[in-house]
Amino acid sequence: MEVVVLRLGHRPERDQRVTTHVGLLSRALGAKGMYLAGQDSGIVRSITRVVEQWGGNFFVEDKVKWRHCIEEWQKNGGKVVHLTMYGLPVREHEMEIRDAGKLLVVVGAEKVPGEVYGLADWNISVTSQPHSEIASLAVFLDRLFEGSELSAGFPGAKIRVVPCVEGKKTESL
Repeated sequence: MEVVVLRLGHRPERDQRVTTHVGLLSRALGAKGMYLAGQDSGIVRSITRVVEQWGGNFFVEDKVKWRHCIEEWQKNGGKVVHLTMYGLPVREHEMEIRDAGKLLVVVGAEKVPGEVYGLADWNISVTSQPHSEIASLAVFLDRLFEGSELSAGFPGAKIRVVPCVEGKKTESL
C-alpha cells in the first residue's frame, strides 16, 4: 500500500514543530512521503536530514497546492482520507480504506477549508473529541497497517537504535 500525507494549514511562524512531527511520524509509521501545503524549507531540510541518517525512502515536498494535489491524486487512481474529529469512526471503515491501495491522508491544522470535506473519499475520525493531529495520524496509520509498520526496516540507515532496558543506545551501520 502506498500512503502519502498531505499537511494542510501549516503556519510557519507557529507550526514548525508540529508539522515536523507530522512528517517524522508519517515516515516512522509507514508513509512514503509528505506534501506540505505551504512553504517551509526548514521543515524539508530537517526531515530530509533524518531520512539521510535513519534511512528509508521518505520524501517531503513543500509549496504544494492542496486542491491540485488532491485532484491529481484521485485522477491517478488514488483515494483520499481526511482525518477529522467530525468524521466517521475509523474502526467502522478501516477495512475498506485498506483496500484502496494508494492513499493520500489529509492532516489539517487549525482551520481546514470546507471544500476538503467534499473532496475526500472518506472523512474519518479516530475519536470525536478534541485531539492532536499527530495522535490522530499515529492511530490511523497503526490501524491501517495493522501494526506491521512497527517492525519495518529502513534501508540505507547510517544509525539505528539498539533497544535496551535503561538509557539510550545507538549504533552506526
